[in-house]
Formats: sequence, structure tokens, C-alpha cells
Amino acid sequence: MDKSEPNAHNLSRRKFLQTTGTGVVGTTLLAGIAPALAKSPEEAEAEAEAHGGSELLELTVNGVPRRLLIAPQTTLAELLRDRLGLIGTKITCNRGQCGACTVLLNGEAVYSCHMLALDAEGGDVVTVEGLLNGEKLHPLQQAFVEKDGMQCGFCTPGQIMAAHALLLHNPHPTRDQVLEGMSGNLCRCAAYPNIIDSVLAAAGTGGAS
Repeated sequence: MDKSEPNAHNLSRRKFLQTTGTGVVGTTLLAGIAPALAKSPEEAEAEAEAHGGSELLELTVNGVPRRLLIAPQTTLAELLRDRLGLIGTKITCNRGQCGACTVLLNGEAVYSCHMLALDAEGGDVVTVEGLLNGEKLHPLQQAFVEKDGMQCGFCTPGQIMAAHALLLHNPHPTRDQVLEGMSGNLCRCAAYPNIIDSVLAAAGTGGAS
């Protein structure tokens, strides 16, 4: 086929990101929320027994109290992804070095692959799915779409959560403060300029709310 020939199925990159923003920025957010909300504490314990869980963990995830039996070696990232179905949290390096697994614990950004779930006992965890208001993107997520703050999108959830933690503590950062605050999150596609622009744009539109 002549590549110069018009094709109704061809989309610009920006148009694609705009039309699939929830999927890219939220990383299958809606699919992830349903399993997390569906199980009662009793059902969760029964499931944990089936998985050989042995330690009781109580915490709040995206505003929902959770009570689960888990294996002691379970990381917070594994708990979120494998037990609660919140797959927006990505495991990339699995060494606490790249930031793709970043979530908020009691308002602070943490590498969820690098801490045991049991260390979050009694804590309040927020993942990228938790920023959604129904199907509406959070202003910070929307800013990443509008400013092209992603390339492959794999690191994007961690970037967004790190930015969210930054804006919670400093709602109107300077560019240098954003650079410093986001320094623990790697982007292998090198989309850093647009990531910084996304955070600054969100800071001007209530991105920490």
C-alpha cells in the first residue's frame, strides 16, 4: 500500500492519546477498580487462605478498607496488582530504582515494589486508579494527555503518582522544584520535557486536589 495514501484508520499520535487517554494515563483503570471493590473482607480472607496467606493485613486502598491474609514476603506492588487487580501500578526494575511502581502511602510517594505490604499496615494507599472521579480523569492525568507527558506510557502511572505527591506538598512548584521532585522516576523514552510541562500545567489547574 502507498503509505502516502490517505487512510481513514490513521490517527495522529496526539489524537490517539486524546481518544485513549483514560486507557493510557490510567493504565486500564476501570478494569482495575472493579476487582478491588468487589470482595468483602470475608471473601478476601477465604481467597487468601486459598493462596496460602498467613499474615493478616488491614489497610485502606483508594478509600476502600481492605482486610487480607497475605504471605509475609508479599510486596506492596504484588498486593496491589495480584490481589486487588490494580494493575496501573507497574513493576519494571523490581529494585526500587525506576519509580514505575510509585504509589502514595499516607500522602508520601513510595516505591511499592521495594516495600513489604505488611509495612503498610494501617496505612492509606492511593494508586493511579484512585485519582479518577468515576470515569473522569484527575486534572494531573488530563495534563499528561494534553501535554504529551508520555511516550510508551509504561512509566506514566508512577510519574503521575510522584507528581501528585509533589503537588500535595507544593501546589505551585517552580520548574526546578519539579525537576528535583520527579528525579526518582525514570522515563526510558526520555519524555522528561513534556513530563515537566505536564506537572507545571496541572499545578496551574488544581493538580493537587
